[in-house]
Amino acid sequence: MSLKAFHIFFIGVSVVFALAFAGWSGTQYAANNIIGFLFASILSVLAGGGLVYYAYSFLRKLKKVPLL
Repeated sequence: MSLKAFHIFFIGVSVVFALAFAGWSGTQYAANNIIGFLFASILSVLAGGGLVYYAYSFLRKLKKVPLL
């Protein structure tokens, strides 16, 4: 596995974890009405979006580099 392929995989896993944490924080906010969970959920969604943008930029920059 090349470094480029591993990087893409790692970014994908990070996006999934960020969005899963956002969902968990959102359900905790709905159940407990603690504002910290709402902020954590919003920040996790923003982090997931930032990671998606980073992956897009990374793939555009290295599109000529082979995956394997």
